Amino acid sequence: MRLFFLGVHTVTVRNTQKIAIALLLISSQIIAASASHAATKGWRYWGYFQAAPGASTWKAAMTGPTVDIEDGAVEGWSFVFSSDDVPSVAPKTKPSFASICGKTKADSDTKRIALVIEFGNAAYAPKGEKVQKPIVRCVTTAKSSQGIDVLGQVVKVRSASSGLICGFNGFPKKECGVEIETPASLLKK
Repeated sequence: MRLFFLGVHTVTVRNTQKIAIALLLISSQIIAASASHAATKGWRYWGYFQAAPGASTWKAAMTGPTVDIEDGAVEGWSFVFSSDDVPSVAPKTKPSFASICGKTKADSDTKRIALVIEFGNAAYAPKGEKVQKPIVRCVTTAKSSQGIDVLGQVVKVRSASSGLICGFNGFPKKECGVEIETPASLLKK
């Protein structure tokens, strides 16, 4: 690190050390303040999870819902909060195709997709909005249907012009993937 002193005619070694220590202390406080500030913020948004046919655990989707899905798959959506310190969480409902779609018979013209939508936790719900009850449903759809088509058969979807999914059935009412303070109940103690 280079220190530049302008307009100083006589700088003793002792004064230089004092200035360097003062600058070091000031810069460490700025860095610490920035890091602690960053840890107090995170994002709330609709997280997208999937379970392939025969899978028993959720995996975070690596693409948006405009992908083909196979008969026997489980699609999951969860309104989540995440930050550097708080990971997003998959739906609590297990991705069990058998328990969601087990009574729905397969046919050669359609595919069956299990769908789980969980509206998150009241701790990070937008102010004044009530968390809705989870939706767990078996969807019979055209063979060509993508994830977004399955979703649209069950809920009204609101999205941004970028394609980001913003809301289901009016939750949340207006926002779309916003940064918020980390809810106290989610902070590690």
